[in-house]
Amino acid sequence: MTNNFLFEPDLAAKKIRISREFNAPIEKVWKAFTDPDLLVKWIAPKPFTAQAKIADFTVGGIWLYAMVGPEGQKHWVYAKFTAIETGSAISQIGMFCDEEGNPVTDAPKSYRDTKFSSIDGNRTKVDTVITFEDESTIKWFVEGGFKEGTEATFTVLDELLTSE
Repeated sequence: MTNNFLFEPDLAAKKIRISREFNAPIEKVWKAFTDPDLLVKWIAPKPFTAQAKIADFTVGGIWLYAMVGPEGQKHWVYAKFTAIETGSAISQIGMFCDEEGNPVTDAPKSYRDTKFSSIDGNRTKVDTVITFEDESTIKWFVEGGFKEGTEATFTVLDELLTSE
């Protein structure tokens, strides 16, 4: 079955729309997006890995994690959950930060809304819209390999969903 990966940047609107289908029921996909033990297994594109420091999946809670490079370098990411509809939607603010979760002063923020829906064949569709504060940030993401990285992590997630 096809996964129907869609990556649509809209530079003028400062948004990226990402859509992807998974061959797993919505409960399983939701868990892979919300369980920190599962998230760290797929969220970082290879050769990077992910390491979680804080995982509070509640409205107002944060997820602080590092993308760890092959030489051990760490790039810290902070996500604050602004809305959660269990089993169907997650909204969050994301930014780069230091190991303690303090934002990098000149780093950009993004706003991410992710929706989960059941589709035919006990499959799941995940739709995400990421909104950026300025045009230079979205350009950096679009030109910096974010599409390829996202596609690669979803391939790893496919493997995880079939093994869990």
